[in-house]
Amino acid sequence: MSEASSSPEKTTVNIRMTESFLADVDATWKDLGYNSRSEFVRDVLRDAVKHPEFDRADLKAVAASEVDIQQGRTRDSDAIKAEYGSDGDGDR
Repeated sequence: MSEASSSPEKTTVNIRMTESFLADVDATWKDLGYNSRSEFVRDVLRDAVKHPEFDRADLKAVAASEVDIQQGRTRDSDAIKAEYGSDGDGDR
């Protein structure tokens, strides 16, 4: 086996968390279809490092929007334009 095809060496990292939080983490990775807790945690940490501008407030806003969509609390663009008096051509 050549070095080019071998995986980078991995280091084990231990973290502490409550049992209830661990149960939430385990339920989440399984629901999302990950093969393991480690794979899920690596992806979450990778996203946090690559996209530090995406913070908890952004995540909450996305989640709230998803709930709105699921519960049918959405409006089409024509309704928005009518409410705000825009004809869509950039004039206000």
